[in-house]
Amino acid sequence: MKSRGKSFRKAIKREGRFFVYIVQCRDGTYYTGYTKDLENRIALHKSGKGAKYVKYKLPAELVYAKEYRYYKNALNEEMRVKKLTREQKSKLIRVYADNNLEIAE
Repeated sequence: MKSRGKSFRKAIKREGRFFVYIVQCRDGTYYTGYTKDLENRIALHKSGKGAKYVKYKLPAELVYAKEYRYYKNALNEEMRVKKLTREQKSKLIRVYADNNLEIAE
């Protein structure tokens, strides 16, 4: 019998570019996720073909994104961010926005 674990592990790319992101929905709520392709994922959310949660709360705007090299790190960060309170997420977003403004100037 063939070992499923070895072939399964090869199917998942574990290194590369992975993103944890937060979008803010029309009603002010936040949706947190992770993806390998941030631009495509945000386009899916905006078109209503992303997560069901966001689909009914359009429009949605990207307010936070952080890149990771390893899949596992991005997945762990996504879970950590999802557990934050709304106030903590808002602070994270403010810090992100402030840092991005400084870089753009």
